[in-house]
Amino acid sequence: MLRVIRGEPTADELAAVVVVLAGRAKPASGESAPRTARSQWAAKARQMRPQLTPGAGAWRASALP
Repeated sequence: MLRVIRGEPTADELAAVVVVLAGRAKPASGESAPRTARSQWAAKARQMRPQLTPGAGAWRASALP
């Protein structure tokens, strides 16, 4: 159900709005389900150490993961 509150849209404008709303309501039959976010526990970036920079407190930072 679509109701126009203000203005007088043309048939083409109403058709465009209906197509956009229908497209957002359900995915196309050929599309797969949206991907879920991957766990950060298995991320390769977590296994890499950040680059150490010389300076005050650098020896303390070298022991941190």
